[in-house]
Amino acid sequence: SGSFVNGGPLGDAGVTGRKIIIDTYGGWGAHGGGAFSGKDPTKVDRSAAYAARWVAKSLVAAGLCHRCLFQVAYAIGVAEPLSMMVDTFGTVKQGLTDEKLLDIVRANFDLRPGAIIRDLNLLRPIYHKTAVGGHFGRNDPDFTWETPKQLKLQ
Repeated sequence: SGSFVNGGPLGDAGVTGRKIIIDTYGGWGAHGGGAFSGKDPTKVDRSAAYAARWVAKSLVAAGLCHRCLFQVAYAIGVAEPLSMMVDTFGTVKQGLTDEKLLDIVRANFDLRPGAIIRDLNLLRPIYHKTAVGGHFGRNDPDFTWETPKQLKLQ
């Protein structure tokens, strides 16, 4: 497919890239810029975005922080994430750290693409709904990433 020179928002800053940010995060959250609306869930642009939302919501719902950004990065052909990061913007529960929350994420979530597809049941015909109203912040049982996971903390 040729060389990949520009990555992130600079390389994906067309109308689709801007629509992703507005429809999904309202301009608040960080995003690598890759479009996922037209991609099937085997592409981490889509499935990992849902998983990241699921992870962050689960940490907040467990009372471990009040605000959370979860970042995950992948390489083509490598199932395990290359890197993961938790940033609670200083809202982590007293006695914990963002690094400790990352340990909790590693113990509770399998973030390989196939596992994300399995755990969030992403092979269902649910994606038409995401075209109107966005991918996140909706009370819809088909949007499994919006239901926090019960975390095992020990």
